[in-house]
Amino acid sequence: MLCTNSFKRVLIANRGEIAVRIAAAVQEAGLTAIAVYSDADEDALHVEVADVSVHIGPADVGASYLNVPALLGAAEAVGADAVHPGYGFLSENAEFARAVMDAGLVWIGPPPDAIAAMGDKARAKQLMTDAGVPVLPGWQGDASGVDLGAEADAVGYPLLIKAVAGGGGRGMRVVERSEDFAAALQSAQSEAGAAFGNGDVLLERYVVGGRHVEIQVLADGHGNVVHLGERECSLQRRHQKIVEEAPSPAVDADLRARMGSAAVAAAQTVGYAGAGTVEFLLEDDGSFWFLEMNTRLQVEHPVTEEVYGVDLVAAQLHVAAGGALELDQEDLEPVGHAIEARIYAEDPAGGFLPQSGRIVAWDGPELPGVRVDAGVRSGDVVSPHYDPMVAKVIAVGADREEARRLLVSWLRDAPVLGLQTNQEFLGRLLEHHDVATGAFDTTWVERNAEALTAPAETHPDLLALAALLLSLPDPVAAEPWSSRGEATWFVDLEHAGEAVSARITFRDGSYSVASSAGVTDLAVLAWDGDALMVHLAGARRPALYARDGAALHLVVPSLGSVRVTAVDPLDRAAAARVGDGRIKSPIAGRVVRALVEPGAEVTHGTPLVVVEAMKMEHHLGADVDGVVAELRVAAGDQVAAGTIVALVTVAD
Repeated sequence: MLCTNSFKRVLIANRGEIAVRIAAAVQEAGLTAIAVYSDADEDALHVEVADVSVHIGPADVGASYLNVPALLGAAEAVGADAVHPGYGFLSENAEFARAVMDAGLVWIGPPPDAIAAMGDKARAKQLMTDAGVPVLPGWQGDASGVDLGAEADAVGYPLLIKAVAGGGGRGMRVVERSEDFAAALQSAQSEAGAAFGNGDVLLERYVVGGRHVEIQVLADGHGNVVHLGERECSLQRRHQKIVEEAPSPAVDADLRARMGSAAVAAAQTVGYAGAGTVEFLLEDDGSFWFLEMNTRLQVEHPVTEEVYGVDLVAAQLHVAAGGALELDQEDLEPVGHAIEARIYAEDPAGGFLPQSGRIVAWDGPELPGVRVDAGVRSGDVVSPHYDPMVAKVIAVGADREEARRLLVSWLRDAPVLGLQTNQEFLGRLLEHHDVATGAFDTTWVERNAEALTAPAETHPDLLALAALLLSLPDPVAAEPWSSRGEATWFVDLEHAGEAVSARITFRDGSYSVASSAGVTDLAVLAWDGDALMVHLAGARRPALYARDGAALHLVVPSLGSVRVTAVDPLDRAAAARVGDGRIKSPIAGRVVRALVEPGAEVTHGTPLVVVEAMKMEHHLGADVDGVVAELRVAAGDQVAAGTIVALVTVAD
């Protein structure tokens, strides 16, 4: 029985899919869900699904979702009596938790002292050592007056530099050699400071070939603590999880019990209450080491919910209201298998750079066994101000193989139209033999990145249809396919960095498109806005497309997707040039620092400027050998995608 007698109106201090998820649980409990939103989120999905919503400030995260006075003011304005922080933002901020409680509101999370104890990773490691939980050797402490280079040499290489605050892979760097340590340390400290307001780091031995396995714990205020098994989180890039599953293919019942006992001990040590996760590094011999404890709900919590049948958000509400857990450890066994994939607006082939812009259409198939936790819908804009995650897709099966195949099928048939995403990358990853058999570790994605991100071969008929669409005017106004007679015209475009010239002939209601890829005959059978029915590659096929200026994104589910850009023939030579010394930011973001001064001699690839976008640092390098003639930005500047940040004079 859910206990919520102590509060009725829950303010959700978050945004996106997790705010939508929490609102559903709050409403299911018969409570009022209150959303907060910034200027950029006025029409967001989490605002639409809430019972009440309140504005908290401009798009900048520091002035809105990280603004404690604004959040508390919003709670007072709408009569909230409880606050759920979700994950990210202020969810692991002990001072925010105390401020909520000092305001007379119920904090739906662990005690502030527990957050503080585990939020400082250095302190957490010492607490775990004292509790008998296995901890990796390394260095942690006050870095004032300490030669961290010497400490790193004492730990040995490879080692991991890790921010003492926060998570999500930010402020973490793997260092292979002593001579690389200083640069990696500066980068980790800078990224950690920008993401968490705390640039302190610790050092620990880096285990090559280990697996990232975490244990879900639940505790109440009456001394009861249980664990709900493990989640496998080894498929990650730059320490950011991509695919998670429960249970882990590397954990048997005995190992689950041992890791679970260690996680319960960790929670008991800090007087934990609510939902939390204890993360471990697992080695092939069954040894495991404490990494950190996340004192909040995890992004990947749905896979545990699906195999254990426990609604973790409902459990958080119950515990926060003073209820006791009604779960017995001996009854908690996994049933079936669940795998989650995170869909991000990013370009895997372009170094996973985050993307922003409008989602023209996204409507995945409703498949039994598939759960979609989304923060956006068709027509929404993915903002450059926040994390670019679009949704989490969770597939549930009787066994791991059934869940894996179901997830691959969904990802293939539900493309996001209008934005580049990582869905094709996820599909390749999940279909790889190593992933299918569970033979991977935390470095597997990086080792296989080239194959996973290589551009797919484009079906020539798909490219022909894209060329046609790019050459035609607005179909609603012109209805070009309904004309009679004959006409021929040409279109120049760029696809995957290559120039393509196509000759298009219209005759008797159908088209013939000729290019270096061959000749394609096609007919447009119906056209309604961004949706088409075409006769292509010998069959009737539905298609969706989106235009953004000179660019066009086309998806034909049975053939794949393609992006092309119209090119003015007069500008073809300019478009084909590379290495002209004009260094542009490929993303919108904030300049963190310049790494060179005007007059510096550089070679191709030399880092020049660091831009932070969507909580990650991106190094922009020289594209020619030469001399830095001009730096057009300084630390703190905001830049748009395409902004020239530096000029390099080409060496003679």
